[in-house]
Amino acid sequence: MNPSTTALVLIEFQNDFTTPGGVFHDAVKDVMHATDMLANTATTVQQARKLGVKIIHLPIQFADGYPELTLRSYGILKGVADGSAFRAGSWGAEITDALTHESSDIVVEGKRGLDGFATTGLDLVLRNNGIQHLVVAGFLTNCCVEGTVRTGYEKGYEVVTLTDCTATFTDEQQHAAEQFTLPMFSQTLKHTQFLAALNAK
Repeated sequence: MNPSTTALVLIEFQNDFTTPGGVFHDAVKDVMHATDMLANTATTVQQARKLGVKIIHLPIQFADGYPELTLRSYGILKGVADGSAFRAGSWGAEITDALTHESSDIVVEGKRGLDGFATTGLDLVLRNNGIQHLVVAGFLTNCCVEGTVRTGYEKGYEVVTLTDCTATFTDEQQHAAEQFTLPMFSQTLKHTQFLAALNAK
């Protein structure tokens, strides 16, 4: 895997997921801890960046009152609004300090739903940077990670999901995504396998 044509896309590594006190932290912490996903991701970011991989942060955020969302009686976006999660300007919406930030990193704004491509300039950023390999990590494994991976696959990218750098609400959901869904749209690798593939170049 050529680092110069590879991007590591970090979906919603924000305090509302990653950090005690975050709106959804208690819901994801068990799966996070089971694989040590936050530490794995921090290691991956540091090493991949040194090798020349483009680091892209893909946060989600909403204005007060969630005017960007239609009123829903069900689903994850209802949970976001009901929990007052990912409010623009709030601590919960900030990218976690557990990941290092460099001036060469790119923050892609505009994510308002489950697919990281749908309401953002992600595809334009990837193509402008000559990216062929799209490597995805983040939250939730069976929601925004899966949604972004599906579209990346359809758009022709070589897609990798870092399974030990993702988390969702239950072990059962994580296992189902890793074993049954994500392999339909991506290569599923551990972070060590991904880093080894980069170093092989």
